[in-house]
Amino acid sequence: MAMDESTRTELEAAVFRRLIEHLRSRTDVQNIDLMNLAGFCRNCLSNWMKDAADAKGVPLTKDESRERVYGMPYEDWKAKHQAEASPDQRAAFAKAAQGH
Repeated sequence: MAMDESTRTELEAAVFRRLIEHLRSRTDVQNIDLMNLAGFCRNCLSNWMKDAADAKGVPLTKDESRERVYGMPYEDWKAKHQAEASPDQRAAFAKAAQGH
């Protein structure tokens, strides 16, 4: 089924917004767990947003892109929701990093 570019972009944007809202509601899921299981995390999403902004010449700082993903300043999110990574989590992360 053919889809025009504008509709495709709108649908992709809606999916992205839904993903962001889902991740904002799942503060129990740590970034390291996302990295270990899926190979990306909230920080990756914010970096990809900044990369896209840079490619389009849209001014967006790293802190601004993180706030768009986290829904608050990153330091606030970390203080409220980020736990210290366990030895198992760090080991899994180190193992996964070898493959990248």
